Amino acid sequence: MSGVPLRVVSYNVHGLRDDRAALSGLVRDLAPDVLVVQEAPRRFRWRQKCAALAAETGLVVAVGGLPSLGNLLLVSLRVATRRTWCMRYPLTPGRHLRGAAFAECAVRGATFTVSGSHLATDAAERPAQAQHWKAELDKLDGPVIVAADLNEGPGGGAWRTIEDGLVGSTGDVPTFPASVPSRRIDALFVSPDVTIEHYEIISTDRARVASDHLPIVADLLLPSS
Repeated sequence: MSGVPLRVVSYNVHGLRDDRAALSGLVRDLAPDVLVVQEAPRRFRWRQKCAALAAETGLVVAVGGLPSLGNLLLVSLRVATRRTWCMRYPLTPGRHLRGAAFAECAVRGATFTVSGSHLATDAAERPAQAQHWKAELDKLDGPVIVAADLNEGPGGGAWRTIEDGLVGSTGDVPTFPASVPSRRIDALFVSPDVTIEHYEIISTDRARVASDHLPIVADLLLPSS
């Protein structure tokens, strides 16, 4: 099948509180072109911490950290970042402020936009966040890649909101907690013009100690521009 290959990994890194060497080594071995990170550094010295994570994984920072409230997009040197922006969801009093990161990119003659987010643990708060994110996603033209910790499984209202009009994986392989996975709360979707060649939840011993979530890896084919 013709197209431009792109490997994307989505990973909640648990604030880098687990086995950092295992995390960095795993990402390096997966060798993503795009790494969509949830729970990246977002507070004191967040720029240096995000840059350090990028260096450890052999990637560079595209956008994220504090402006997107812990969502971080890293890319390989074969990916050119053309435009970036962040959004923040309305704050529910007493809850955590959350948001999303976006990057328009190009690789080998193909263009795409990637976005990452981490929705609330509170079931009453998630639907509105999903709607705010989806409204921004619906403005995008061309190939789109969407990755997130949705904090709910397939069939949930927020999951259905984000998935609408996009293509995801089949099955219900759990991603959380990494030590003994029992829930599928992490997702990666693409627009219909993007082909998913391979989609996998990485559940190796190293993945189980690197974070409290298991990472998703997807090998995609982008349409040539």
